[in-house]
Amino acid sequence: MNNETTTTKTALVLGATGGIGGEMARKLQARGWQVRALHRNAAEVAARPGMQKYNWIAGDAMQRADVVAAARDVDLIVHAVNPPGYQRWAELVLPMIANSIAAAQDFGARILLPGTVYNYGPDALPNLSEDSAQRPVTRKGAIRVELERRLQAAAGDNVRSLVVRAGDFFGPRSGNNWFSQCLVKPGKMPTSISNPGKQGLGHQWTYLPDLSETMMRLIEREEALETFATFQMHGHWDADGMQMINAIRRVVGNPALPLRSFPWWLLAPASPFVPLFKEMKEMRYLWQQPVRMSNQRLLQVLGEEPHTPLDEAVRTTLEGLGCLPASRLRSAATI
Repeated sequence: MNNETTTTKTALVLGATGGIGGEMARKLQARGWQVRALHRNAAEVAARPGMQKYNWIAGDAMQRADVVAAARDVDLIVHAVNPPGYQRWAELVLPMIANSIAAAQDFGARILLPGTVYNYGPDALPNLSEDSAQRPVTRKGAIRVELERRLQAAAGDNVRSLVVRAGDFFGPRSGNNWFSQCLVKPGKMPTSISNPGKQGLGHQWTYLPDLSETMMRLIEREEALETFATFQMHGHWDADGMQMINAIRRVVGNPALPLRSFPWWLLAPASPFVPLFKEMKEMRYLWQQPVRMSNQRLLQVLGEEPHTPLDEAVRTTLEGLGCLPASRLRSAATI
């Protein structure tokens, strides 16, 4: 498929400085889309290297007037904005999706929402389809379900949306995730790997550039999408819980790199003071049994799922995190 197409379409990206929003902004721009990006400090962000190619608009995703003004006449709204540091989710997340829905209704744009596995509780595991029961047991999972419920309800008013659910993210610019905050430590060559799961227990990973390419191809198949369209990715299925770990070992060049168990017991006493630890503790159930999402619906539309070989994806991720010698040298040279 030709990745360099020409279009006159315009997208508004909410969360363009984040992992998923940033990947989608780059992907859209590479496909010839005009990209607008909303940010409270638009002028400052626009001055950063590589950011000049987007049309930065000063505004706040919490302010409906700002979102509607930025979305005027756009074809797509990428809703990839999240509260920083996992704080104030309950009071911020739902108003932001309401603002995107209002803007999409005004201008006929489709909303793209990157989804997660958090929608599903333990009762739905291990094998998941788009129609599996969504009975989350966590606060964050309940909010994710409500996000999608509101999009589905808005379909009754002809608001189009696309939700793509995927496993745990990893990638060179993927922000907060289990790979960069648990398995390895950014900025240093791995001397060990911390494993939140158990050997023999399957886990699903998604390489962020593969996710953005998948979402892009679905957007380009607008005629095949329902008003409220949901898809799941297969990503990288780690059948025994060791494939990701062994890929890190291969890329680092140390097949004997020590593997340590993640200290789950440390999270409970620190959770009241560290929001990230509280979130990690709530999601432990996803590491205590296999979690595997089916991509059959996706294959029916696209024919194939974009898939980067695991070692290549891990190498690019470690380079982006500054965990390999050459990447650390490049980072030092740019300071």
